[in-house]
Amino acid sequence: MNAIRMGPLAFEAVCSIFVLMLNPLHWPRPPACLPHDQLDLPPNGARIAVAGLVLVRQRPGTAKGVIFITLEDETGISNVIVWRKMYERFRRAVIAGRALKVTGRVQRESGVTHVIAEQIEDISWMLDDLVRPEPTRAAYQP
Repeated sequence: MNAIRMGPLAFEAVCSIFVLMLNPLHWPRPPACLPHDQLDLPPNGARIAVAGLVLVRQRPGTAKGVIFITLEDETGISNVIVWRKMYERFRRAVIAGRALKVTGRVQRESGVTHVIAEQIEDISWMLDDLVRPEPTRAAYQP
């Protein structure tokens, strides 16, 4: 049987996921972010913030530059819509972020809840903190 080889970044990502699976209380969440299972609470159009691991980024050719991102936290998933103008503004975070904080407006349509992104922040460093010893972890600095 062949051994699986992975680089240091892949190893750190796998370690981070195992830490989260073993102890969901350590799930990285910046202050004032709504857990995904509570997205049905704010009214349609309310401004909220969510944070989570990036599961999927989709940019369909028929979507005219719109990007769809699926984030996951310890309570579930959230669907984020990134319009072309926001993508251009926050391109680096959208493309490279392993974990994101998204501030935007709640949109409900046909039983589906989305967050329309107004601000996107790469919080991947919070995942890196999971594999560091407790005393050296960084505090959230927006």
